[in-house]
Amino acid sequence: MSFLRRISTRSLIVLVVAVCALAVGGAAIAVAAGGGGPTPAPKPLDQAIEDAFSAKPPDGITARVTFTNNLFPSGALLGQAASALVTGASGRLWVTSDGHGRIELQSDAGDVQVVWDPTTISVYDASSNTVYRASLPADAAGGRAGGGAPPALADIDAFLARLGTHWAVSDAQPTNVGGQPAYNVSVSPKHDGGLLGSVELAWDAATGVPLRAAITAQSSSSPALELAVSSISYGAVASSDVDVAPPAGAKVVDLGAVSGPAHRGGAPAVTGLAAVQAAADFPVVAPATLVGLPLRDVRLVGGDTAIAFYGEGLGGIVLVERKADASSGQSGVLSALPTVSLDGLTAHELSTQLGTVLQWQSGGTSFVLAGSQPAAAAEAAARAVK
Repeated sequence: MSFLRRISTRSLIVLVVAVCALAVGGAAIAVAAGGGGPTPAPKPLDQAIEDAFSAKPPDGITARVTFTNNLFPSGALLGQAASALVTGASGRLWVTSDGHGRIELQSDAGDVQVVWDPTTISVYDASSNTVYRASLPADAAGGRAGGGAPPALADIDAFLARLGTHWAVSDAQPTNVGGQPAYNVSVSPKHDGGLLGSVELAWDAATGVPLRAAITAQSSSSPALELAVSSISYGAVASSDVDVAPPAGAKVVDLGAVSGPAHRGGAPAVTGLAAVQAAADFPVVAPATLVGLPLRDVRLVGGDTAIAFYGEGLGGIVLVERKADASSGQSGVLSALPTVSLDGLTAHELSTQLGTVLQWQSGGTSFVLAGSQPAAAAEAAARAVK
């Protein structure tokens, strides 16, 4: 943890983004993380966290990783079966002390490279010769986070108290990850958690470096997403290990900024259903409820995208609407998904252990509905929108 604090807030975010980017591409990261080996002495959770933040950070990290996909059912991503992002692969991880890093996954279908620095992250999939690239948000202070003092025990206790309002938090559990004595903590939503069962994080007891992160669905005892390391070593990492560019002829898909959609052209968001319907140049549909979840907010972003939010917490639903055009629904990631019928309309559906995404067109409007809901509930919500 102190290592992540040292390499800046943006670099903290990028490691999470790397997992998310791989998941969007159709993957989960995993490696056998438990097993034999020495474990640290038991400690209260707040003390284990304080010690991790106060530990002397390493100059860099080198480790082995293995990548396994338990998130998507067989056939959920058409045309992607050969990708290492779907079938899984083993590889290596390098992280420098100044916020640069790389994960390399190797497979017969071609390597996958996840490369990041303090401002950008990119995922190159050799099976499709495609680079997915995103910008990272700047630190609020405009500088590195490592200059600050570690949080005091009282601050950690206050944070855990706030977290405990909505999440059940386990004790710090002594374990061994990749041969390193470590502590593991698990949190699970107390309510409105959708399909999420739990989230786990394990860190090196001596250095505070995160060694394993896992997300488990309610319906499974095995992680849907898991990132862990093995054969880890600490020491300076050469810039040549992390500064790797994709092939010059690779297709580039720009995912924008991970901080959220910007208001294109400086147009302010319009809020409220009546105001959104009046301002949009396409039909906007936002029922008062979807599968029992009340409409919480509607806004028009950038002048051309309406976003409606239903319910509270992780179990909510998001409905995105845009004006349909000749190319809508005919290209992009969602167009490659399996199809389902919505009372005569054809929708593309991605159903996973953690949620469902649907895309369809109706009445001059293109819709995307997403939520941590089973496929049947998401399809019922989509029919209500139609």
